[in-house]
Amino acid sequence: MRNRRSERPWELRRFLLNNLPIRYKLIVHFLLISILPSIGLGLLTNWTVDRIIERQITDTTLQLISKVNHSLEAYVENLQNITYFISFNPEVQRFLEVRPGTVDDNVPTTAAEDRASVAASLPSPLAVSDTNTPEQLLEAGNEYYEIRKFLQGFTTLHSEVAGILVVNSQGQYISNEMYARTEESLTRESWYAEAIRNKGIFKIIGHPHHRNVTTHVNYQDSEVVSAVRAILDPDTQQVKGVILIDLKLRVIAETAQDVRLGKTGYLTVVDGEGELIYAPPDPYIEQIPLEHLDPSGSGTYSERIGGRDFQFVYRHATFPDWTTVGIFPMSESAAEMREIRFYVVSFVFIVCLLGMTASFYLAHSISRPIGQLASFMQKAQSGDLTIRHWSDRTDEIGLLGRQFNAMLLQIHRLLSLTELQERQKREAELRSLQAHIKPHFLYNTLDTIHWMARRRGAEDIAEMAESLSRLFRIGLSKGHDMIPLNDENEHVRSYLQIQHVRYQNKLDYTLSIDPKIQDVHVLKLILQPIVENAIYHGIKERRGPGHITVEAAEEDGILVLTVRDDGKGIPPEKLAVLQRKLQAAAAVSAEGPEKTATAPDSSGEDQQGYGMMNVQARIALTFGSRYGVTIQSEEGHGTTVTVLHPIVRENPAWMGGNRT
Repeated sequence: MRNRRSERPWELRRFLLNNLPIRYKLIVHFLLISILPSIGLGLLTNWTVDRIIERQITDTTLQLISKVNHSLEAYVENLQNITYFISFNPEVQRFLEVRPGTVDDNVPTTAAEDRASVAASLPSPLAVSDTNTPEQLLEAGNEYYEIRKFLQGFTTLHSEVAGILVVNSQGQYISNEMYARTEESLTRESWYAEAIRNKGIFKIIGHPHHRNVTTHVNYQDSEVVSAVRAILDPDTQQVKGVILIDLKLRVIAETAQDVRLGKTGYLTVVDGEGELIYAPPDPYIEQIPLEHLDPSGSGTYSERIGGRDFQFVYRHATFPDWTTVGIFPMSESAAEMREIRFYVVSFVFIVCLLGMTASFYLAHSISRPIGQLASFMQKAQSGDLTIRHWSDRTDEIGLLGRQFNAMLLQIHRLLSLTELQERQKREAELRSLQAHIKPHFLYNTLDTIHWMARRRGAEDIAEMAESLSRLFRIGLSKGHDMIPLNDENEHVRSYLQIQHVRYQNKLDYTLSIDPKIQDVHVLKLILQPIVENAIYHGIKERRGPGHITVEAAEEDGILVLTVRDDGKGIPPEKLAVLQRKLQAAAAVSAEGPEKTATAPDSSGEDQQGYGMMNVQARIALTFGSRYGVTIQSEEGHGTTVTVLHPIVRENPAWMGGNRT
């Protein structure tokens, strides 16, 4: 029950679709083959262009970021080279020299303690104490001035450098622009400890935070980026001092600001700890999550911020450990897509408009003549056979119209023929009724003669009257066209008895019928005409007595009736003519009842064999050309006529009445 219920909606939809007028079916068909592909092409184009533009934006942004990273790496490498130049300077080396054992690098000291320890380490010319002579102080001042002048040269040549500070292990420092805020030793600073931990490796430590160092220009912590490098003794690997360099953030900002991503997109720089090295004013996001960034390569990701979708494109710089990130709203990247979508939608709209117009026109051009043809058919169905479909079309619809006209002509001709046949049938029934009156009258009269001869002892007359009466009775057969084979056998026997009395010893006969088939039904009066031909054209013209044999048997499911005589036979030329007539009679009968009237008549030279022609025509007309009469003869040796008849066990209802 569930399966049947589940099938009903599909069957209902299919039934409704089949009931749609052909006009709507054609419109739907044309729309499907024109509009759907256009919509599909538009969607595919939109999706493809979206992917291509997104990939191009990503590739372009990565290229811009690569250029920015290259510039940043150049600045950082320049800072690293400056530290090397400073550490190799002889004056700086003497400044960093400390007498062994005077200062413990791992024990923090105050500025006074540092000066005392430096003074104890004389003859370093930069060591200052209360016991120094004026000459030593002058020499130390000159050397200090030379170092500052040396450092001033770097800041002059490299405008991106905000300041350089050199600190020895005792906390003494020399700088061109930078100085300590308090008397506390700079060796206690976090940047100093960071440089010691890196053991002589240059490192960017980012923006300074709460350090005891300031500059004459008074840069804010957010305006510079600090880098440090410890100077080690090549023999003992002891820390001799630290170089601190501040890089102006302005150069990073100028490099990043030159890159515009859309209308409001920007670049930002993040260090390895997630701290923003550079970001423009009023950034979209204050902190870049490190979990989204691949520290060893590049990539993209999307994030929703403040109800807006943003695209992040990043690339990591190997030196320094910074990541440059491009941030732009996805709505801005879709500006080109909106323009492309506009053209795609316009194209699809135009195609749909043209497709619908063409669909309605084609559907109308096809359905309109079909509708006209249907209206003509309805008029013809109502009985108006004079209607005609006039059209000069040469397509299938025009062919249908011409076939429709031909069909109406054929129907009109068949109706006329049917009327003619009905009139002929009525006339034939009238003639048949008139003809039946005579056999009935003769049958009753012969029956009276038969009994009168019996009473008077005239047995030969009684037998003759009985045979003739039986002949008429079986011939009538109550109007049936098919009778049992046994009755047909009795009919032939009665005819042969009459002919035997007439010809006396001239004629002898034998009837042989298989008892298994004596109840099958055959067309009546198919043996008597053949036997009559055998007597008049075979036995009668023979010298001496003749013999006729009638046999009936079943062979391969077909009833075979054989009439054989030992009469004069038929000459070959006449036999050939007779065989052609039999074939023609079967062919004419197969063409239809209107052609049957052209069968050979019983006058003139067609008299011989007319009975067989009639039998042939009746069998072929009733059962088809597969069955019928064949004749074989040899002049001087007799003739054999074979009748092939189907096995009919019961009398067909359509053969039960009188049939013309």
